[in-house]
Amino acid sequence: MPHFLGVDIGTFESKGVITDATGRILAQARRQHEMIVPAPGRAEHRADADWWGDFTAITRELLATSGVDPATIAAVATSAIGPCMLPVDRDFRPLMNGVLYGVDTRAGVEIAELHERFGQDVIEERCGNALTSQMVGPKILWLRRSHPDLWARTAHIGTSTTWLTYRLTGEWVIDHYTACNWAPLYDIDAQDWCFDLGDICTRAQLPRLLWSTQIAGHVTDAAARETGLAPGTPVTCGTVDAAAEAVSVGVRHPGDMMMMYGSTLFVIEIAAGRIRDGRLWQAPWLFPGEHAVMAGLATSGTLTQWFRELTLPGEDRATAFATLAAEAEAVPPGARGLVCLPHFSGERTPLHDDHAKGVFFGLTLGHGRPELFRAACEGIAFATRQLAETYAEAGVPPRRVMAVGGGVQNRAWSQATSDMTGLEQIVRQTTLGASYGDAFLAAVATGAAGRDDIDAWNPAARRITPRAVPEYDRLYPIYRALYARNRDLMEQL
Repeated sequence: MPHFLGVDIGTFESKGVITDATGRILAQARRQHEMIVPAPGRAEHRADADWWGDFTAITRELLATSGVDPATIAAVATSAIGPCMLPVDRDFRPLMNGVLYGVDTRAGVEIAELHERFGQDVIEERCGNALTSQMVGPKILWLRRSHPDLWARTAHIGTSTTWLTYRLTGEWVIDHYTACNWAPLYDIDAQDWCFDLGDICTRAQLPRLLWSTQIAGHVTDAAARETGLAPGTPVTCGTVDAAAEAVSVGVRHPGDMMMMYGSTLFVIEIAAGRIRDGRLWQAPWLFPGEHAVMAGLATSGTLTQWFRELTLPGEDRATAFATLAAEAEAVPPGARGLVCLPHFSGERTPLHDDHAKGVFFGLTLGHGRPELFRAACEGIAFATRQLAETYAEAGVPPRRVMAVGGGVQNRAWSQATSDMTGLEQIVRQTTLGASYGDAFLAAVATGAAGRDDIDAWNPAARRITPRAVPEYDRLYPIYRALYARNRDLMEQL
């Protein structure tokens, strides 16, 4: 029987899995690494030590613990944090650490200049998205201006999966989903690189565009020696971690949505075509002819973590969260008239407001820790309702929602989300995440699985059913008005 290897490189942790052709997990492995912060607003990884080092260590451990013959690995697929920027010289040697995704904000000046020069509307129409710290194009421009010595030696530029695929196969590639986050260098309608929105770089410096499940190349003899894989093993192009996670929980048809309850809540929905609504992000999906519409809140799990550390310092993490969850469930919906704006790190979609602030509104001497924690969870759910309404207004209302991430276990949060949005959420049996999605994409790439087979690989374990809660409908307009009426004051703080 063929086997499939999936490896995902995360911000702080990398995970890998080997499965058989039915999706049965034969081995799992993980590695920790640090996010390098050389200065405020900068975030980096070491391409060899962190990305490739984790991949080789995980792959060797998976092969050893599973007992799988490397010759039976039918394909390898990777995913990683992204989009990142990694410049290399003509011998494909990294010239600096990999610059990470939107958490790295070093190119703010370049973003403002490109918007001023070409117009945000023009860039958004061509690329599908306005420029933010998530986009790679301004970071390349930053490199060109700030480090002319390195730029003179920059022969190629890639992302995290580009580097993994290169080390495995010698091919320099990127998938369309990731490339759309290289604005203003990617034309979303032409699905090709474009170069008329700024003198940033040349086509020769950019990776070859592929779809995520296309075979980029095959494991070289050198890579086989480092990883333990068999020479000639097919390797897919790879993609961003969130996309692979969406695949792992069954997102595959227009209207399917993944709701990822992580440090930040992140949403991906498949759409039949592109939309024109700047409040949301978009990109070609992993397969030709399909699009994805994305959204994300700035603080979600990080808000609950902040509250835990503030109110139960020093207590074991799992015990503390269990205490808070039990207390919150004992509080009636609406947290006894307490409303939370969860914008504790600004806000991403749909507000796009770096100055947005967190608020607990309606506090009385009768409120305590249980009400505050429930209000925080409900505040995130109110923000998610606003996201769902934005999707509907953009013409892509979600039809089926798959929930994933550690926050799904927080019943006060996940149930409030269904109650407020009116959306049923499906929770799958396997919650391993992106690496499991990678293994499935490897199976799809070889023809060993069809896209609908994910339901057999990872069936539903439970469903979170929405309930009618009049108190939420009463409080939601107050939630919306709190931000609208205080936005100017927030900017002054």
